[in-house]
Order: sequence, then structure tokens, then C-alpha cells
Amino acid sequence: MTHYDRQHHFLYQLATLTFLLVIFQSELYAQRPVNEIEITEHIADTSKQRDLIDIGKEILKIKPPQSVDSTGKKFYFSFLPFSTNVPGGGHALITSTTAGFYLGERKSTYMSKVTFTPYTNFGKRFGLPIRSYIWLKDNTWVIDGDIRLLKYPHETWGIGKEHHGDQQINLDYTYFRLYQHALKRIHGGLFMGIGYDLDYRMNIKSTSAIPLDEYTSYPYGTALKDHTISSGLSLNLIYDTRANSINTWSGNYANLQFRLNPVFMGSDQNWKSLFLEIRRYHRLTQDTNRQNMIAVRSFFWTVFNSKAPYLDLPNLGWDPYNSSGRGFPVSRFRGKSLYYLETEYRRDISNDGLFGFVAFINFTTVNGPKNSMFADWNIGTGAGARIKFNKNSGTNIGIDYGVSTNHRGVRLTLGEVF
Repeated sequence: MTHYDRQHHFLYQLATLTFLLVIFQSELYAQRPVNEIEITEHIADTSKQRDLIDIGKEILKIKPPQSVDSTGKKFYFSFLPFSTNVPGGGHALITSTTAGFYLGERKSTYMSKVTFTPYTNFGKRFGLPIRSYIWLKDNTWVIDGDIRLLKYPHETWGIGKEHHGDQQINLDYTYFRLYQHALKRIHGGLFMGIGYDLDYRMNIKSTSAIPLDEYTSYPYGTALKDHTISSGLSLNLIYDTRANSINTWSGNYANLQFRLNPVFMGSDQNWKSLFLEIRRYHRLTQDTNRQNMIAVRSFFWTVFNSKAPYLDLPNLGWDPYNSSGRGFPVSRFRGKSLYYLETEYRRDISNDGLFGFVAFINFTTVNGPKNSMFADWNIGTGAGARIKFNKNSGTNIGIDYGVSTNHRGVRLTLGEVF
């Protein structure tokens, strides 16, 4: 067994053990019948909070009927249009829409979430991504979906640290993704299920002078061809005790996915991957009206020694929610294995929760021909402002400023980053 194989075998065992420890530790603290869910201990008291909707009603002098209990609604809608930089250069108009809703009673069902963030520069760039995380009645099932159609030019830096920050090349392609996972509750917050995952990239080309295969020296998915296809099945385990995934007040989250992409299902090559993510939300006070929390997450992502196409390799910013790497350009680091760790401090500034701030720092390590995992670390850090858009769903407008070596940038989001 080579040093590379031993390293991957060790990382696989470490990832599996970590996932099991998180589940068993949480279950030991809260043993429940299989037909009951675990509601997080701290639930936000929105009756004392204020948001932009309240301000709009005050300005327009709109008074809701006294007979209507506004906290009894089951659907909350947030909408934000803005302009921002896009990968590959230029600006685009982005419209971010978040819908939070309940498919059952709040005492037994978590809040579901659907986000739709289309963008266009009214030229050759566009995106139609739809992300969903649906809790069925009484949390018996969770349905996790990701559908995207993108014309997505962006920069790439090869494998690991084989190229410096100013030696990137530009890629352009059209991308269609279809991920759909259905998981059934096994016990408490533990869910298990299967899914189908499709990554279909068309008209891949380098818009720089250097071809992609020559630039990366990577043999899979870099040759001049019309498309690459990765199609396969995944086994999924989720442990989730977050009552609200839009803006988590407290709880734990773990996600383990093992994906197989065989040729007989349409993939260009036989390859497999493992993704493990763990999140912990720890409140520093018992106040249910104001946010004061430390949130931590980490994920490990590997394709082992399989023949994964270059654009399917683990890379920064392309985790399932595209939320990693604040302070870095998209896809700054890529390799057959990647580990990411991030911590964020969240705090309300105003007593009514209208204004708040965050401070964050993240660490990334990736393997490559000129560097080793856990020997080379890349650090991004920054801070951001929060404005409460919809207090009932917990939706914030987030404005984050992140910095790293040779890069800095602003990220605008509707909802928390993680």
C-alpha cells in the first residue's frame, strides 16, 4: 500500500468514526422513542424581535387585523434583488428568494426551506439554481434536492498548489446538476436513505491560451471534448436537530454521503466519493430573544484514487451548499481530498434583533503534486453585518467581507452561510 493509499485509508476511517461519535453522543444525551423528534432546546422568541417587514408596515401604516395571530403562519417568503461580481469577471443581476414553510405542526415538524437564486448579466452568463430541504409531516422523511442549470465561467488553479494565485486560467461551460435524496427517520434525529446524483457539463473549454489538460497534467475530464457526465447513486446518512436550517438557533447537524458513479449509469469513468460534514451550534447565553452564538463546521471530501473528472474533484466553494471559502475566489483549491474547518461568532447588536454582526475564520487543506494535506493550510477571515429581513423564518440579509492571501471580496446572501 502506497503512502497516498495509507493516507486516504486513514482519512476514511477518521471521517466515519467522527460521524458515528457525533450521532452516539447526541443520542446518549436524549434517548427518545422512535416516533418522536428531537426539538432543539432553544427556540427564538420572535414576538420581541423586529425586522424589515415591520419597518415597512410602519412606514406604510399597515396594521394587521387584530384577530390574526401572525406567528401562526406556515409560509414565510423573503426576496432580495442585488448586483454583484461573478466568477470570470463582470457583474450580474442576482435575485435571491428564500421560502420557509411547515408541512406539519410546529411542535413535531421542522421548518422546510427552498431557495431560488437566478442570475444573469444579460449576456453569456446565467444561472437557475433551486435548492430544497423539505421536512415531511412529523419529520418522518427529509427530502434534499439540488437542481441547477448554469452558464458558468470561472477561474481554476489546477491541483493543490501547483500554480500560484496569479497563474490561473479561465474555463467556460454549461452545467446541469440534478441531485435528489430521500431519507427516512431511523431514530430521533438520525435519517438514512438513497439518492441519485447527476453532473453534466457541456461545451467545456479554456478561454485562456493554455489548454486545460496541459495546464493541470490531470488525465480525466480535461481533454478537448463536448461534455463530461458523472451519474450515480448515493447512500446518505443525516443527523439533524436544527428546528430551522435558515437561521439555526441551536442544535447539531451531520451529513455522510458515499457516492458511486458507474459507467453503466452513464458516467465517463467509474469513480466514487465520500463527503462528511459536521456542524455544531453552541449558544453562549440562554436569552431566546437575542443571538449570541459560536457556530462551527468542518467537512472532509475525497474521491479516493478513482478516476474522477477534473471538475468533479473536491474544491473550495463547491460543497453541497456552495458556502465554503469566504475570503477566497471560487475553486481556488482543488484536489482528490480536501478538508475544511470554519468557525463563526454571531451576535445581535440591537435588543430587537434587527441588526447583528458575525466574525469568521476558515482553514483549508488539500492534497496536490506540490503539497501534502495537513502540512499546508490556507486561511481566510473576515466579518459581516446582519439585517433581519423576516423574523418569523429567521431570514437575515448577510453582507460579509472576507480576505485571504492575494484576495478579498464581499459576499451578499439571503440567509446564513451555514
